[in-house]
Amino acid sequence: MSAATPSDDESGLPTADDVLARIDTTVAHPARRYNYWLGGKDNFAVDRASGDLIAGRFPAVPAAARANRAFAGRAVQYLARRGIRQFLDIGTGLPGPGNTHEVAQRIDPLSRVVYVDNDPIVLAHARALLIGATQYTVAYLDRDLRDPDGILHDEALSSTLDLARPVAVLLVAVLHFIDHPEPHDIVARLRQALAPGSYVVLSHGTADFLNEQDRAALPGLTARDATGFYPRSRDDLLALLDGLDLVKPGLVSVRDWRNPDDPGPFSAEEIGVYGAVARIP
Repeated sequence: MSAATPSDDESGLPTADDVLARIDTTVAHPARRYNYWLGGKDNFAVDRASGDLIAGRFPAVPAAARANRAFAGRAVQYLARRGIRQFLDIGTGLPGPGNTHEVAQRIDPLSRVVYVDNDPIVLAHARALLIGATQYTVAYLDRDLRDPDGILHDEALSSTLDLARPVAVLLVAVLHFIDHPEPHDIVARLRQALAPGSYVVLSHGTADFLNEQDRAALPGLTARDATGFYPRSRDDLLALLDGLDLVKPGLVSVRDWRNPDDPGPFSAEEIGVYGAVARIP
């Protein structure tokens, strides 16, 4: 994965030719597979085959994808209603209904959002997302989460968000694609850059509820992916959020976080994704 890609496009994003040159249809990509599980059309045969293989072993996975996206929407709504007007959505994935800026700007049209992703398919859709957004309130960075300083020092971020004021950083279903110990370093660097009163929104896959046989099967199911999958335990995730104030109900299944609706037919254990919102004191 790369950091910024040179571009002569006015949006600051790679040109269409640059994007097409970076798309690899021979290996599954998490963003495209996630899109498939959500019922989207922005995926390739290899992504659908990978998605079906994983869902064949873990039938709750498509429901987990939907529960995860719904969690992100509820978290943004919760924070926007409490006065947060700046959002940094890292590893945003393919646009769909309920994008972060749409949820936040329904509450305050002047809410500002910076999206960060480095998948070329996501970048191809970013132009349409930016065209439909309010000018100067939404930006998109072609950056890699593994380079947090590159994100924090990007001119498009500094021209959209004021890091001296509270910001909500969304790390939704992205850290589980990064191997240990990088997630700890990444989260620590992002936290250091945020003003008091900022928030971290986190969701992450876990193997806490899997039997040994299913746990052992996970690496093989993602062996040919563009990136690996690294589930983490509840204790691992609490360590990432150490020193922050967890918003009630704390670190729970994304299915259950402040969800007044029917959680669906799958249990929290079957969903296998933790979610939390935490405040920087």
